[in-house]
Amino acid sequence: MPAEISPESTAYRAALDVIRAVEPRVADAIGQEVADQREMLKLIASENYASPATLLAMGNWFSDKYAEGTIGRRFYAGCRNVDTVESLAAEHARELFGARHAYVQPHSGIDANLVAFWAVLGARVEVPFLEKTGARQVNDLTDADWAELRQAFGNQRMLGMSLDAGGHLTHGFRPNISGKMFDQRSYGTDPATGLIDYEALRASAREFKPLIIVAGYSAYPRLVNFRIMREIADEVGATLMVDMAHFAGLVAGKVLTGDFDPVPHAQIVTTTTHKSLRGPRGGMVLCDDSLKDQVDRGCPMVLGGPLPHVMAAKAVALAEARRPAFQDYAQRIVDNARALAEGLTKRGATLVTGGTDNHLNLIDVASSYGLTGRQAEAALLDSGIVTNRNAIPADPNGAWYTSGIRIGTPALTTRGLGTAEMDEVAGLIDRVLTATEPGTTKSGAPSKASHVLDAKVADEISHRATDLVAGFPLYPEIDLG
Repeated sequence: MPAEISPESTAYRAALDVIRAVEPRVADAIGQEVADQREMLKLIASENYASPATLLAMGNWFSDKYAEGTIGRRFYAGCRNVDTVESLAAEHARELFGARHAYVQPHSGIDANLVAFWAVLGARVEVPFLEKTGARQVNDLTDADWAELRQAFGNQRMLGMSLDAGGHLTHGFRPNISGKMFDQRSYGTDPATGLIDYEALRASAREFKPLIIVAGYSAYPRLVNFRIMREIADEVGATLMVDMAHFAGLVAGKVLTGDFDPVPHAQIVTTTTHKSLRGPRGGMVLCDDSLKDQVDRGCPMVLGGPLPHVMAAKAVALAEARRPAFQDYAQRIVDNARALAEGLTKRGATLVTGGTDNHLNLIDVASSYGLTGRQAEAALLDSGIVTNRNAIPADPNGAWYTSGIRIGTPALTTRGLGTAEMDEVAGLIDRVLTATEPGTTKSGAPSKASHVLDAKVADEISHRATDLVAGFPLYPEIDLG
């Protein structure tokens, strides 16, 4: 008898048939993306695999709804079902993270950060100014008062982690809108250890006196002590904001607790809902009672209309994260990252800070293999291993070519790979990078971009990578035929 087709397979086959009837090339691209992801070793720290239920929750009639405003206070009629899914997503978020308030409308991590920045500016700059002038809202201000308030908004300071130490572009850097909003100063890491120097940070905060101190990272392989961060913020009268986009899954999974859980310590916390949290692409803000009214003004303050279909998917993913199995998953992410670090170290690779305490590692490929990050990234991709180049502290190659490769374990852990497989993955990475040499420019000068890798080595590793992940099928319940 033929094998029974799962409900998931039926759903996805039907969806592709509907899409193919309108634009077959899109249907083909969707199918090919699944095939590609099934065959490659995905080590990008910011990527994961959402569940079929989460993915399906995004493709529905909620996409057709406008829902500006908040739950029960919409600018459009007919939003009762949107209220239901947004309420569920917020409820799951509060319970999962132990937060006083959750705002699930942000479309992305940068949107969540913008909501947080303007919530703090609203509470600490706008509200006192309105009280001083006796105005009820900004529309009641005179032109002169409004000009003064606008100037005050633009004269605030932010202290955030430097990019080469592992911070993020949205934490006040000039190419990003956050850098155009704030007078920003960076804190770094100890040159000898690569770890955050809290006393140097404290001294900088005392001298700079920022309105906001931002904690959190995108490429820092150790833990942050948020209790100390809050002490520093309180000492200088700053609001502590934590961007936990990368490690939210480790917080949700109760791997990071006490001093290393940002929610009890920060006044406001932002995150994406994908990455280690394993949900749909989107953002979220958690905060205490002092900021919730300002946070709820995210739309129309900085956000466009909410995406109800994505909020529905957030509710599904957050419900999944509240199950006991998610805590086991979160712990395995860290176990796998440490095993990967050990496997690389014993083969001679140099890791920033010498290892990891979270979900990611940062390989210094310049010191270890004489390559730029761009060369290493390309050679690994040729070999079926998907990573991304990343700057390291005091990077001599800058932010474009870089000297590092960032690797993370959330996605492979979702597929079921364990510590034994991580050692083999380390061996494959080392084999590729050891066999890779820097290329040259047309004039024969050394190139920071091109690389030379024997096609036989690339083909061999690519086949082995495919064989390795084949033992841990991606979406095994889905057969697209």
